[in-house]
Amino acid sequence: MTELNYALFRMINDLGKQYTYLNPAFVFIAEYLIYALALSVAIYWFTNNRTHKMMVISGILAFILAEALGKVAGMLHYNEQPFVVLSDVNQLIDKAVNNSFPSDHTMLFFSFCTVFWLYKRSWGWIWMVIAILVGISRIWVGVHYPADVAVGIFISIFTAVATYWMVPKSRLIQQFIAMYEKVEQKVIHARSSN
Repeated sequence: MTELNYALFRMINDLGKQYTYLNPAFVFIAEYLIYALALSVAIYWFTNNRTHKMMVISGILAFILAEALGKVAGMLHYNEQPFVVLSDVNQLIDKAVNNSFPSDHTMLFFSFCTVFWLYKRSWGWIWMVIAILVGISRIWVGVHYPADVAVGIFISIFTAVATYWMVPKSRLIQQFIAMYEKVEQKVIHARSSN
């Protein structure tokens, strides 16, 4: 399994040596697309749509659960980043040396993007393409192995589906959203009165 992981890593990471003009795009995806995700989450939250709020809460909980399961997986399996273990890695971003298993970035994107897809199936596939690009980018820039990404995907899809099923049924979350919406309306009304 380790040899297959290394071979797949080399196959993807070496593309950055062949197609250097794509490196800036993959660096952007690997490092900075997280800000676009955060902005999207904020926009969804503030669109005055209860389903969007439910979707954001589902995404947040899916990521928290994925991170918890990822920490357990990391205790069961440890590997340092490819740029530490392998020679001639096309490392395009700086990263602290630690356990790269599983990929946190991949878990973050797949948690939210899978939830977005489950709630918004008509165009949610775009979010899944973005999540896949993030996973590939983490290998392309030399900071994760394919197994790190694959396990991150598996964990995140599991937690996203679980929260998609559970969150809308939770009375506590329904009450939280109702209370938030009342406060939000009071703030909006107070601002418009001034």
